[in-house]
Amino acid sequence: MTSTLPENAAPELRAAVAQLPAYVAGRSAASELTAALASNESHFAPLPSVVDVISAEAGRIHRYPSMGAVEARGAIARHHGVTADEIAAGPGSSGVLQQIISAVCGHGDEVVFAWRSFEAYPILVTVAGAVPVPVPLLDSEQHDLQAMAAAITGRTRLVILCSPNNPTGVSIGAEALEEFLQSVPPQVLVVLDEAYIEFQRGPGLDSLKFYRRYPNLCILRTFSKAYGLAGLRIGYAIARPSVAEGLRRTAIPFGVNRMAQSAAVASLAAQDEIEARTDAVAEERTRVVASLRRSGWDVPDSQANFYWLRASDELREQILAALSDADILARGYVGDGVRITLADRETNNRVLAVLSDRRRFADQ
Repeated sequence: MTSTLPENAAPELRAAVAQLPAYVAGRSAASELTAALASNESHFAPLPSVVDVISAEAGRIHRYPSMGAVEARGAIARHHGVTADEIAAGPGSSGVLQQIISAVCGHGDEVVFAWRSFEAYPILVTVAGAVPVPVPLLDSEQHDLQAMAAAITGRTRLVILCSPNNPTGVSIGAEALEEFLQSVPPQVLVVLDEAYIEFQRGPGLDSLKFYRRYPNLCILRTFSKAYGLAGLRIGYAIARPSVAEGLRRTAIPFGVNRMAQSAAVASLAAQDEIEARTDAVAEERTRVVASLRRSGWDVPDSQANFYWLRASDELREQILAALSDADILARGYVGDGVRITLADRETNNRVLAVLSDRRRFADQ
């Protein structure tokens, strides 16, 4: 039977999907000499105890993993002093956030978040058919929580806070969060994305204390960063049981593989080693930021495993080119600046050598 369709006929994507910007991942290292500082990965090798359980699970990958990540959820719950019913797991915190958006947002509902923040936020919101409502950061790189509260309307179903914020590294303080949560209607879910919280030092805030007092607060975390499981993809949310159940219902069946689940359990059992590693990153962060400031750079107080250089597009390109010439990969953001991941002392010194004199870089 001869087709009557035009030769170029093909299924069409939704207009919202066709117009989406592609998620831009940090560039991967081209060789062993390349310093890959674009993706906020852990520079530490996997913990031996974690490698052991991954190896054991490799012999069982012909079997499906636990549908609800039962053992991993139990270990996470014990770690935080909550119940397993309050935990929902997914393929990285981005996967869990997608479950959250699917669970609470319908077509045309609004999602408020700071900008610039994590690049996936507007993409995930738009894919779900919801409306992204970005609120510019303050000049201090802090979330403008007053403006975010003012942006909440009758259509708002979700607010996303990122602390420490990616890519600026700046954290939200306890007093500011308290004031914000008091101003948010109880039917609006507030997601506190703490992907980098293990690197935070100083006063900070205890998000679990806020969670116990505010039923509409959901905490989002990941094993990709401090725990070094970026290649396995497992993250989780802590939420009231009714909300967490909704997140589990919107999850892809068997979305968290068995190696990731076992690695998460083993990682939580290695807290002393994880804390030693994050201490080392925090110490390097203090040293590197202080050195950059002495060299004339304006660097905000990062609480993550990276630091931020606010820059015009011209300056951004100069910084990225200079780093690239030294075989160093960093992450540039059009219209905003450059994010550089912290690594070992030697690698960090390579970056400092490139950025040793701010006056070398024109900014017109």
